[in-house]
Amino acid sequence: MLELFLMMLCGLSSRVLAKDTEAKGRFSSPVLDVRDRQLVLEKNQTLQLNCRGRWELKWDFPSSVPKGYPGAHVEESRCGKQANHYCSRLTLSPVLAQHTGSYRCRYGDKRRKPTSIYVYITDSQRPFVKVQKEIPDVVYMKEGENLVFPCRVTNPHTTVSLVKFPGHKLGTDQRNIIWNSRQGFIIRSPTYFYIGLFYCETIINGITYTNKFLTHRPVNKIQDVYLNNTGLVQALQGEMLALNCTVTAEWNSRVSISWTYPGQANSTASISKRITKSKTNMVFYSVIAIPKLRKADRGVYTCHVTSGPAKRQANTSVIVYDQPFIRLKHRDGPVVRAYAGQKSFRLSPKLRAFPDPEVIWLKDGMVAAEQCSRYHVDGYSLVIRDVAEEDAGVYTMLTGIQKFGLYQNLTLSLVVNVKPRIGEKEAVAVQDLETVPKSSRQALRCTSHGIPPPQMTWLWLPCPPKGLSPARLA
Repeated sequence: MLELFLMMLCGLSSRVLAKDTEAKGRFSSPVLDVRDRQLVLEKNQTLQLNCRGRWELKWDFPSSVPKGYPGAHVEESRCGKQANHYCSRLTLSPVLAQHTGSYRCRYGDKRRKPTSIYVYITDSQRPFVKVQKEIPDVVYMKEGENLVFPCRVTNPHTTVSLVKFPGHKLGTDQRNIIWNSRQGFIIRSPTYFYIGLFYCETIINGITYTNKFLTHRPVNKIQDVYLNNTGLVQALQGEMLALNCTVTAEWNSRVSISWTYPGQANSTASISKRITKSKTNMVFYSVIAIPKLRKADRGVYTCHVTSGPAKRQANTSVIVYDQPFIRLKHRDGPVVRAYAGQKSFRLSPKLRAFPDPEVIWLKDGMVAAEQCSRYHVDGYSLVIRDVAEEDAGVYTMLTGIQKFGLYQNLTLSLVVNVKPRIGEKEAVAVQDLETVPKSSRQALRCTSHGIPPPQMTWLWLPCPPKGLSPARLA
């Protein structure tokens, strides 16, 4: 008996669970009171849609129905046997041709799938949803995507032709050229043939209506981006700063240039732009100018360039000084050494200055470059080629910024080391051995030269025993 009761209880629970699952499955998306996927109404009629679901409901209208449209009303209520469902009624009256489009009923949670219906509002005097002005709309050809001429119609049975200016009518094969009353003409794998002026055309009661479109194939390849100052930019407070960002891109490119820089929020910077064309590309210029620099303007200036999905940038750093300056000191002390025979030697003290100073090098009080052709100034350094002993001396670096009356000098001594050498070809040559009397006094001379002065050491080689020649002894 107990087993029978448990089986009945389990069966009842299964039926309740199945019924609840069915209800959840049924209302996982809202349900409309119309089963058709589309409705066709006439202008000035009333559109009424009822939606039911398990949670609170919201409506999405076509973009052509403005927010706050006085003819749109939504009534919400609880419904169902136990009032555990939500119902929403949409009323739109009067409906107009431009209200043609998709109407969606959805839950507040956008992750859940909505339910939609497409509504046509027919109007014999307005076959196209959009009434176009004289200027054609621009449609974009993107690589790997369909080309769409969005000439939607207010009646699904309207016959529309696609025409390429000046009058070439294209047939719809429903393979490469597809007609869709809700979207317009869809071109699969568009080629360069579809660059130009096109229009959708229909004739109603002897009157021709058109929607015109100008196709544009955007090019997003940025070839190069560079600034007029690629290194460190140094300037004085109060001076003007101008940075030019130049962008080269392919023909038909549309490039956007923007700047990020220090003090951007409170900056007095002005930005000007210019475009030029050459035979091979487009050149875009953007110049940022700050009339009077402040300390807050120092930092990194970045030129950002975008063209569709393509992005490039270039930047430079700006230093702003309070006043001009010269800072000059020895690099390796006041005395430096070189070697005779060295191919080149550089005298290069540590110098920091702004603006760039004038530099003159003196050797022993005379202009170095005028004394010897082996001396030349490279930047701030003095370079000595083929170093010789006579290059030793006192060198003075004169620096000055005449505009601001700033001058500073630095003196250093150059010592040229010379390898020691013996003046005589050989102090004592073996082949020049002479016989001298025993116990006589003899003087041997050896002269040498070198910097620093060389140390001299004498070595004595004893005479060979009798019977041996000096050569055999050697």
